[in-house]
Amino acid sequence: MENNEGSEDSVAMENALAMEQAGAQEFLTFRLGGEEYAIEILKVREIRSWEAPTAIVNAPEYIKGVINLRGTIVPIVDLRVKFKGEAKYDEFTVVIILSVSDRVLGIVVDAVSDVMTLSPEQIRPAPPLGGEADTQFITALGTVGARMLIVTDIERLLGARDLQFMHAH
Repeated sequence: MENNEGSEDSVAMENALAMEQAGAQEFLTFRLGGEEYAIEILKVREIRSWEAPTAIVNAPEYIKGVINLRGTIVPIVDLRVKFKGEAKYDEFTVVIILSVSDRVLGIVVDAVSDVMTLSPEQIRPAPPLGGEADTQFITALGTVGARMLIVTDIERLLGARDLQFMHAH
């Protein structure tokens, strides 16, 4: 008789190794307004439902405040407000807790879609848009069938000023 203990783990490890060798990457996809964004799954710590944070005096409008997450003070950034969109808080509002630049922070989004694996063939460089468009946070565009994903660099999206503000509080 063969011992099958651990065979599922070894299959998962083989699949992860094959993905890595093929250059595939995993992303968490989420919605902001009518667009779908993707962020590296390795930056995601957890997904939570909305809870009103404690407000911070003199914070930019899109920094909603902080929450206490198991002893860690976590700033909450509403990307909907940062992108000049509408921000309605209800039972469907989602907070993605991230590890960014040695800091834990939460981003508020309209909805979390799913985890997707994108191969190098599905990822294209973002086209230069020029003009007044601030697109430095867009690292690439991903395609999955008819879906277009905006692959996001969260550090660039938040910017040095925002990250410094969050480190100070």
